[in-house]
Amino acid sequence: MNKYSVAAALGGALLTAALPSGAAAQTWTPTGAEITGHAVRVEANGQTNTVHFDPGGTARIEGANGQWVQGNWFVENQMLCLQTPTARECWPYRTAFQAGQSVDLTSTCAVTSRWMPISTQPQPTMRRQGERG
Repeated sequence: MNKYSVAAALGGALLTAALPSGAAAQTWTPTGAEITGHAVRVEANGQTNTVHFDPGGTARIEGANGQWVQGNWFVENQMLCLQTPTARECWPYRTAFQAGQSVDLTSTCAVTSRWMPISTQPQPTMRRQGERG
């Protein structure tokens, strides 16, 4: 892997996920469905980015300066991976994000970041109102 990490490509900031310990963490298998449609705030190297995990594996990364970077995300071998046009980086992902719980993760590029889920609840579905609605 080249020396440049996704974090470096984004000015040194990336993602934050919660990994509680215990039996549930040992038996859970990540698929990515649990984070689809959600966002995570990631602090690394003194900067904070917000990563949006959009359906279909598309990632939108918003920097503190308001600039956006497009990328892709996927889960592979219990790792959550983020790929931009210039880099790819993966973090341990062995349990689902938990609202209000942050965790420090060290990536495959040896960058440590703090992940804080912004949203973890299923996205609401829109109901069509009937004529009495």
